[in-house]
Amino acid sequence: MTQDPKAQAVAYLRSLERADWDTARAMCADTATVWHNDGKGDSTIDENVKGMADKIHTIESLRYEIIRQFAQRDEVLQQHVVHVATTGGMRGEVHAAVYFRFENGLITRIEEYSHFVPAPQAG
Repeated sequence: MTQDPKAQAVAYLRSLERADWDTARAMCADTATVWHNDGKGDSTIDENVKGMADKIHTIESLRYEIIRQFAQRDEVLQQHVVHVATTGGMRGEVHAAVYFRFENGLITRIEEYSHFVPAPQAG
């Protein structure tokens, strides 16, 4: 596994795009926590991955577009846009700023500030 935190953050997201939950989970420490700006507080990495896996059947396509990354030793701050299409026909983007913290080459903390922007409707 790479020790470059910027490349590792991208590799984590690419595994989510492929619904490769085992690879994504293996990139995280057992004690890793995740926070989203949804008011629910922290969750474990296992709860977070399971939540994504439980919803994947509704996703037609998912692609992370990395806008910019800033890194120092064991931290990455990144801006990205998640392009999403659902099997029900919804299209949109999730604009996000995400913080990743690493220890011993594994993700130990993810904090995600995100906002969904629906695609304009034709017509």
